[in-house]
Amino acid sequence: MRGPPPGISLIKTLTGPDISLKTFKSLVLLLTFIAYTSYHASRKPPSIVKSVLHPDPHHHHHRPWPIGDLFIRRRVTTTSNSTSHGWAPFDGPDGTAMLGEIDLAFLASYSLGMYGAGHLGDRTDLRLFLTAGMIMSGCFVAAFGMGYFWGIHSIWYYLSMQMLAGLFQATGWPSVVAVVGNWFGERKRGLIMGIWNAHTSVGNISGSLMAASVLQHGWGWSFILPGAFIGLAGVLVFLFLAAYPEDVGHKCPYGERSSAVDVEGGKDGEEGRRRGAVGILEACRIPGVIPFAMCLFFAKLVAYTFLYWLPFYLSQTPIGGEYMSVKSAGNLSTLFDVGGIIGGILAGYISDKLNARATTAATFMYLAIPALVAYNKLGGISQSMNIILMMIAGLLVNGPYALITTAVSADLGTHSSLKGDSRALATVTAIIDGTGSVGAALGPLLTGFLSRNGWDLVFLMLMVGAFIAGALLSFLVRSELTQIFQCWRKPSSNQGRQQGMTDSVAEPLLGENR
Repeated sequence: MRGPPPGISLIKTLTGPDISLKTFKSLVLLLTFIAYTSYHASRKPPSIVKSVLHPDPHHHHHRPWPIGDLFIRRRVTTTSNSTSHGWAPFDGPDGTAMLGEIDLAFLASYSLGMYGAGHLGDRTDLRLFLTAGMIMSGCFVAAFGMGYFWGIHSIWYYLSMQMLAGLFQATGWPSVVAVVGNWFGERKRGLIMGIWNAHTSVGNISGSLMAASVLQHGWGWSFILPGAFIGLAGVLVFLFLAAYPEDVGHKCPYGERSSAVDVEGGKDGEEGRRRGAVGILEACRIPGVIPFAMCLFFAKLVAYTFLYWLPFYLSQTPIGGEYMSVKSAGNLSTLFDVGGIIGGILAGYISDKLNARATTAATFMYLAIPALVAYNKLGGISQSMNIILMMIAGLLVNGPYALITTAVSADLGTHSSLKGDSRALATVTAIIDGTGSVGAALGPLLTGFLSRNGWDLVFLMLMVGAFIAGALLSFLVRSELTQIFQCWRKPSSNQGRQQGMTDSVAEPLLGENR
């Protein structure tokens, strides 16, 4: 039997044993928010240092922007004489391709590790599993940066560090979604998780700022600082995160459903025994898992291309006729994630109101296409125009990405076909996000090659990806719209719309599986 985390036990000793359910829920949201913020913060350094490892030799005009001395104390683009001409092996003509391979090493390892991580997450103590993943991730992120201080110029060293970091980073997302799903039922799940999912953008922003803030001291520090951040966050998780309500004397929210547990000889009022965790193949048969997983493949291809290449793009592209410094480009790129925060909350709210997750996600992806065209063609006109269009693109690109990886994953992980078995949460989340992460690996890799022939090809790839992402949800969208129209025609049937999203979306898909 698991007991309460050591930090919770200490608090109970000092303040008394009675801690409300609301307090625990708030603490769970806060700790998982911090945890995944640190995960994403530790992924940002490669995008910040790309222009230092492989500087553009054709321009030397640098402007501290967007807010001058508040972010940049002096006009520098490189960290020392040893990096003024780049850092071997990334400083050659194939430098951008190598940087794409570095991204691929991380993301391929991450996506492959995701499937195993979800399977393990449903079978182990999520608190310990998450803690180990965070601390080990921090170690390998920092080890990448140590290559600067140790004078390492072997591509294999950097590839190895990225692969190991990606493998341990895979522990994060299935674990935090499963923990939140363990504590929260379906009511207003889209809005709650949309707000909570701001950790993705907050992590990208904080990671960019941390990496850029120490860049002048050597690019290695841009990895060490975020690595230390995720390690310390892992210690907080170990001390205070209650991964399951039962660990601290509260009932699982799924216990409210009669089908949620199998009661064998239990007394009145006693919570029954939960079924065992499901396998990967069984989870794949849950209606809606495969379409949403494939949609996320292309949605993350678009989102992660921005995550890994936007600072490099901004530093290599004239805006208003001027180039900006590496540090300024890193700071400016955070506005894409500011738009993403708004997009995640908006997508969650709309999908709750319409009870239509697939329709919301597909609409956002289709609207992202003209937004990408506008950013590519008009973003260089002025700084103000670039900011506005970047935030709009961030809102539309990250909105469906956030929705699918949070509310949709949690909905499907507690689908009625599982008979209320919440232990499928981590497995389902891993399948969806693991498939998406394959696309996340492909996008930055292709960008490394396509960008050598101009950025128009990169944006064309992003637009095609956004279109396919929306098209893959067509069948689910048709099902949702049909049910919405039926509800409008028969007001008395509106009561049925209060069911969870997945049941309403997947009803036509269940067929013989029921």
